[in-house]
Amino acid sequence: MKYSKLGRTDINVSKICLGTMTWGTQNTESDGHQQLDYAIDQGVNFIDTAEIYAVPPSAETYGKTESIIGTWLAARGNRDKVVVASKIAGPGPSWIRGGHGIDRKNIFAAIEGSLSRLKTDYIDLYQLHWPNRPFYAFQKHWSFQADFDPKAAQDNFLEVLEALDELKKSGKIREVGLSNESSWGMKSYLELAEKHQLPRMASIQNEYSLLCRLFEPDLQEVAMAEQCGLLAWSPLARGVLTGKYLNGARPEGSRLTIDPRPDTRSTGACEKATTAYVKLARDHDLEPNQMALAFVNTRPFVTSNIIGATSMEQLKSNIASIDVELTDIVRSGIEMIRRDYPIPY
Repeated sequence: MKYSKLGRTDINVSKICLGTMTWGTQNTESDGHQQLDYAIDQGVNFIDTAEIYAVPPSAETYGKTESIIGTWLAARGNRDKVVVASKIAGPGPSWIRGGHGIDRKNIFAAIEGSLSRLKTDYIDLYQLHWPNRPFYAFQKHWSFQADFDPKAAQDNFLEVLEALDELKKSGKIREVGLSNESSWGMKSYLELAEKHQLPRMASIQNEYSLLCRLFEPDLQEVAMAEQCGLLAWSPLARGVLTGKYLNGARPEGSRLTIDPRPDTRSTGACEKATTAYVKLARDHDLEPNQMALAFVNTRPFVTSNIIGATSMEQLKSNIASIDVELTDIVRSGIEMIRRDYPIPY
């Protein structure tokens, strides 16, 4: 396994992070524990979750993933061996604190719930799952309009940082991070933290894969200049980059067969791009999933690559991507495909 520093902190995290959002829907508690045991044995020390998980999110599945991690931590007694990241939900679902945004009151309520479910006294990395203001993550970039009050937004940022500072001083969190944030939001948080001597964002968790490279170029520049690296989510684009959904295939039990939310990734351009990436991998004796993950693993602005799996076979293959080397020919092929399909969904 390979490791990176989490921002400017003294925390070392594995380059492969174990994503957990299917635990509680597609995966049972036993499945989750088995995945954790295997990942830890392979050198993975970084686990990512969120209060809103399991996915697809619902009132019935809310908090289930954290609870599964909590029973594993309690059973194994190895809390000091793992770096646990979780997130507070932004505004939206009415079944999460009435759908309110991220502010001091909701941060304090959310952290207590997460700590209880995780059966721990502290969270290593506490992240803001999505902004209060309009944002372009979750495939909203096609219609995104930056219509908001910058002063009000920054006032809220300061309130949030002050609340996180209280939690950090009390020992309930170690470090803080962003998720689904923009360049403006990222810089604003960093500047406010420096000005007021408040917790500095250590990371930003945004979508990034061969099919979604919106993190480049602007966020990439900020991440590297400010040492606030990317935790890449959906590096296989919801499993699309494995090729299993090509030609309209929908394997039984796969995410697209159980998730009621709109499938915004199934576009003609995405089908063509995926076909090209899968062919490139197979032409060079690579597994499509491992080529896609190896690409993310080696990006200089990526701190950790959040992989997920619903089977042990998938998990083993995804973790093994850490040892896959991409030749210059493969890298050139990737860039040629990207030029043909720069934003396929």
